[in-house]
Amino acid sequence: MRSRIPTRCGFIPLGVETGDLVRVETEIGHFVVKAWVTEGIRPGVVACSHHMGRWKLGDDGERQMMATVGLQHQESEWGLRWKHGARPYESADPDTARIWWTDVGVHQNLTFSVHPDPISGMHCWHQAVRVKKAERGDRYGDISVDTAKSRRVYEEWLAKTRPADRYSPDGTRRPFWLIRPLKPAREVYKLPDPEPVAAG
Repeated sequence: MRSRIPTRCGFIPLGVETGDLVRVETEIGHFVVKAWVTEGIRPGVVACSHHMGRWKLGDDGERQMMATVGLQHQESEWGLRWKHGARPYESADPDTARIWWTDVGVHQNLTFSVHPDPISGMHCWHQAVRVKKAERGDRYGDISVDTAKSRRVYEEWLAKTRPADRYSPDGTRRPFWLIRPLKPAREVYKLPDPEPVAAG
């Protein structure tokens, strides 16, 4: 994963060059990535792909696109620290011995608390972050999350939502016109019929 940090961002004088480690802080934690300085996006915006950075705790399993990490846990605080990225290995496919890359990205998803959109219920990914130079002791791929804070943020956003069974204009749980890469059949959008109220 690469963080895109604008070069002309007057209100964030980071002094960061491409390849430097930066800490991206969210409301519930942070992750550490390499900066990619560009003028290709709006100043004040940071873009990080959340389709990168898959991880595992041991060396078994997928080895071409997943980092092996250590998991730390103390009360509600959780952290991941890289042990190693992708590396060559022997298998029935000779190409696995030719793997030349190590960087598989950083898993940032954990650091973004759930913000259910009040209308559709879908998760809102675009959230405010604070970017600064990595701190002493930070390493590429570090992730830190406080699940107690995450729960509080989720409950704050949940309070803003409207129950679909009361506010849906057409009896569906979310708008069918919302674009999705894999769209369920139309009938699964229909809310269940309300339970009959017993007389007396």
